[in-house]
Amino acid sequence: MAAVEHADVVIAGGGPAGLVLAIELGRRGVRTILFDEKPGTTANPQAHATQARTMEHYRRLGFAHEIRALGMPADFPTDMVCCTRLARYELARFRRPSARQATEAVRNLSGSWSTPELPHRCCLMFVERVLHRHARAQSSVEVANGWRVTGFEADADGVTVRAAATSGSGERVVRARYLAGCDGPRSIVRRELGIPMQGESQFDRAWMGGMMVAVYFRAPTLYAVMDRPPAWMYFTVNPERRSVLISVNGTDEFVINAQLKPGEGEGPFTEADARRFFAESLGAECPIEILSTATWHGGFMLVAERYHAGRVLMAGDAVHLFTPTGGLGYNTAVDDVCNLGWKLAANVQGWGGPALLDSYETERRPIGLRNTGLAKMMADRIGHFRPTRAIEEATSEGDAERTLASAHLLDHLQKEFNIPGVTFGVRYDGSPIVVADGTTPPPDLPNAYVPTGCPGGRAPHWWLPDGTSLYDRFGRDFTLLLAGGTMDDSQPFAKAAAALGMPLDIVFLPEAGLRDLYGADAALIRPDQHVAWRGSPGATNADRVLRQAAGRGAD
Repeated sequence: MAAVEHADVVIAGGGPAGLVLAIELGRRGVRTILFDEKPGTTANPQAHATQARTMEHYRRLGFAHEIRALGMPADFPTDMVCCTRLARYELARFRRPSARQATEAVRNLSGSWSTPELPHRCCLMFVERVLHRHARAQSSVEVANGWRVTGFEADADGVTVRAAATSGSGERVVRARYLAGCDGPRSIVRRELGIPMQGESQFDRAWMGGMMVAVYFRAPTLYAVMDRPPAWMYFTVNPERRSVLISVNGTDEFVINAQLKPGEGEGPFTEADARRFFAESLGAECPIEILSTATWHGGFMLVAERYHAGRVLMAGDAVHLFTPTGGLGYNTAVDDVCNLGWKLAANVQGWGGPALLDSYETERRPIGLRNTGLAKMMADRIGHFRPTRAIEEATSEGDAERTLASAHLLDHLQKEFNIPGVTFGVRYDGSPIVVADGTTPPPDLPNAYVPTGCPGGRAPHWWLPDGTSLYDRFGRDFTLLLAGGTMDDSQPFAKAAAALGMPLDIVFLPEAGLRDLYGADAALIRPDQHVAWRGSPGATNADRVLRQAAGRGAD
């Protein structure tokens, strides 16, 4: 029997959710052990879109600039293209900036795209290497690759977690205060808890409606064969083979995901099949070197019935499964753990109250339902579009069909890939740890976002007169932002926070534009950059506000 080890938190699973959670806990000194069965990070390209909100989290954690440097060359365009086949008719092109252009343009944007970080197009296998390195760099975190959580027993005081080496040569037993299940769609944690997934997993669509195959390959001459301005992503739209090609490095590595037809996935998948699917998508000849293949399912819209049970909590693919349109799965997972991490730390450190961890499910499960529904809507819009054979013909009938297809597909690309409302519009209205002020937030629209200081939403971003980002002034944990009045107005909050043992930074920025943006003299910003309260410090019971925000009740 293995000797019992001790930790504050055990994390099952080392994908993006588990790694970001480990970083959140580590930077707060929480003793954490992360068990992940992989020997290292993901080796195959997947999850290619890091949304702006995720980049804001990475900026807060200190490595957005490292992520921005990954993937394609800095000047490579991140356009999305729809075409009949990769080397034939182009139907629609949605132009998007390169990484360098995004870095330069973001300082001049406002309104829906008021942010210090625009989206970045880069496959997860590159991003995970940065996350893994930063998780391992935390002095209070152990990242144990090659270990799989096999079971656990939870009680009122903690969780006893069992893990086994994937090599078969060892076992570990850890007594922890909390267990976080970030162990993916086949989550052992969720299975042990007996929590079912709810939703749909079968859709009759020509695209993103069932079994898919991913082929990762090298093709140095592909851009020349396609003979069109380069892009990041290409959708093929024809009656024979629907697929999407994504550039991995902007030069010679790509991944193509093709939808299988009924009966195609019944036998073993061969390299000949992979080459055939690629040839059907390309419509020309091009030599390729196949690096790997995998099959996956493109029709999920599933959310767990619950996100936690007692001292066991779950995040990421363990609680929600997406059709990958919009790139919402990975990004929702990161947002999950950025909500969860500070709450776990607060309970470990003693200043968080009993309502704090309960608020995780209250706040995040509605977002899982919202985002899986939005991904389905996006998949329906392109997946139910069924072209006829005329779309590939050099005839007047073909011209007419391509014209109609162009309008529909460009509209789709704009609606799927210009989603500031999805990205920034996450709100936690009705949460027990948000102090509502009676105001009505803007409507939740996928393609538009209205910055607002209404409690529950993301703190509005603002570029300060010296050119720095407001977000860079926020503290690691809670921040009292004073945009009006005097610094003395912060004293009741500072005293109340000290009495509660609650970390609080004071940021005094008496700027009229900032005060107008937030709609109040002061706002309490949570560690995840959501507004917990706004109002006038002099007319507020600071202790009551902080107690509620910390999950300790308002009285």
